Amino acid sequence: MKINKPKELVVISGKGGTGKTSITAALAQCFSTKVLADCDVDAADLHLLMKVKSYKEYPFIAGHIAQINEEKCQNCGLCATLCRFDAITQTDNLYKISKQSCEGCKVCVDACPNKAIEWIESQTGVWKETYTEQGLMFHARLFPGAENSGKLVSHVREKAKQYAVSNQIPLILVDGPPGIGCPVIASVTGASAVLIVTEPTPSGHHDLERILTLTKHFRIPAYVIINKADLSDEFCTRIQETSEQFNSIIVGKIPYSPLFTEAQLLGKSILEVFPESNESKTIKSITNVMSHKMELQISRND
Repeated sequence: MKINKPKELVVISGKGGTGKTSITAALAQCFSTKVLADCDVDAADLHLLMKVKSYKEYPFIAGHIAQINEEKCQNCGLCATLCRFDAITQTDNLYKISKQSCEGCKVCVDACPNKAIEWIESQTGVWKETYTEQGLMFHARLFPGAENSGKLVSHVREKAKQYAVSNQIPLILVDGPPGIGCPVIASVTGASAVLIVTEPTPSGHHDLERILTLTKHFRIPAYVIINKADLSDEFCTRIQETSEQFNSIIVGKIPYSPLFTEAQLLGKSILEVFPESNESKTIKSITNVMSHKMELQISRND
């Protein structure tokens, strides 16, 4: 059967530090047929838990920036007067535009009487095709201070989808960014399902409510994993009640475990280092549940 639209499972969390990437790496070990995508473009780290064989890197071009052509510039100063972001300053009788301060509004470009300001494309990051032992992974890195993180997330997802379709791969497993902002919205829009990793703490419960509100708005099926579940029975109960209010199912509870950290220090997932641990068995169970919920007919690595 030809696959025109692969299933897309996005692992997200309302806050950072919940163990989202560690669990995504473990799920990657379980699913034998998938494409990986790390959409946390501000701090991509899934590749640290994968055995990277090789990679290809490409520039990411998004937006434009103004640049003064010194040969055409007559030093009239109109551009500096009009710039509301104080991005244009005069040094040694020459006007310069700060790349860090320029907001790309294009006022100076249009106003310059000598057409001395050029409107050039701006590279705001890089995206990569990385070959790992768990399959091909698409990920990216946004330059510090750069914008358009949502656009870069969409670019990574689209590349993963194109590869999945052309190679008839039924699943795209996405490590999404934390929070509920633009990068998260770009990660989950149109996804088959999201798997929310939370923890039983006041901040974990609060952020779970926010992200469940987001997934409900976009009508995306949401499932919940409680990581470090033995930290608080009270907040486990609250998370259970909140999940039920949003018609979301808790698919697994994982107790706090130093095994995740030990595996991370080796640059591996917990399933690679401790395949017979209770934590690994729980993740395998979660894989089975999600395969059933998403109607995935794919094999699982034991």
